[in-house]
Amino acid sequence: MATRLEALARAVDAQLQGDPGCLIDRVDTIQDADGEGAICFLANNKYRKYLSTTRASAVILGAEFAEGCPVNALVCDNPYLAYARVSALLNPRPPVAGGIHPSAFVDEGVHVDSLAYIGPCAVVSAGAHVGPGAYIGPGSVLECDTSVGEESRLVANVTVCKGSRIGKRAIIHPGVVIGSDGFGFANDNGVWEKVPQLGNVVVGDDVEIGANTTVDRGALRDTVIEQGVKLDNQIQIAHNVHVGAHSAMAGCTGVAGSTTIGAHCTFGGGVVVVGHLELGDNTHFSAMSLVSRSVKEPGLYSGNLPATPNSEWRKTIARTRQLDDMARRLKQLEKQVAQQAEKEATDD
Repeated sequence: MATRLEALARAVDAQLQGDPGCLIDRVDTIQDADGEGAICFLANNKYRKYLSTTRASAVILGAEFAEGCPVNALVCDNPYLAYARVSALLNPRPPVAGGIHPSAFVDEGVHVDSLAYIGPCAVVSAGAHVGPGAYIGPGSVLECDTSVGEESRLVANVTVCKGSRIGKRAIIHPGVVIGSDGFGFANDNGVWEKVPQLGNVVVGDDVEIGANTTVDRGALRDTVIEQGVKLDNQIQIAHNVHVGAHSAMAGCTGVAGSTTIGAHCTFGGGVVVVGHLELGDNTHFSAMSLVSRSVKEPGLYSGNLPATPNSEWRKTIARTRQLDDMARRLKQLEKQVAQQAEKEATDD
């Protein structure tokens, strides 16, 4: 449904510039918006060139861009955040219609709230608990003694292994496996013997886990994903890892066992974290970094050599780029020294 621009401004605490009665019914990009009813955002100077020609009805932007905006505007400090909230208002998630699909299998002793939905070919095993408004999508499996909290959504083909617990309002995308055995093996003269994985996985409220990500159960204690954590696609979280609240990881990140990660940390794509480390609150790692030691101090760390403070890494890279020129100059200097030594020997 179309929403008045003044209502959106109030909802995201933005200053309205233009017609308060303008009706907005969809979000679009600043360069591709196709006319009446569309709203877009401008948060990156790279896209400023499209502002003067945008066909959107309104633009969400910062104060620095407001004067040059030819259409209605919502002016705020964080345009991307405001856009996210506007998009959510215009595209609310449909309410879950409670019920159990005829093709689903629900074991005896299962508690499924009357407002929860169990989709086609889903399996819910004995002792499981499904909270109100939860959505267990097609082909998903809840093994015994698992729980899914209120309004959480398992999109499709999600496997929640024995004893794992998912909090409220989680979004778990297709192919995710929660609670698979951790990679624990003891070596007996070249033969690997499995170490029983006896812990579980605990996922907090408001967590989102991307497609085909795996979170292993703990060997003894639980693997923990705290509230508000966001995991991208194809991430590996190993046994006994503890991820602090509101941390976020981009695709293909891998975290080895028994690592503790603080709150509000971020990991770029392809970051590798070796096991048994401690990473403090507000530590951030750029893409493809190798984290091979504990990092306690907040800051940005980079490098696929063992991660170092970003300022040190930048100096190292700058010097690395100079190595070829330095090698040529050193070779020339060695040649001059050799010639001088030869001359002095001849003079003697």
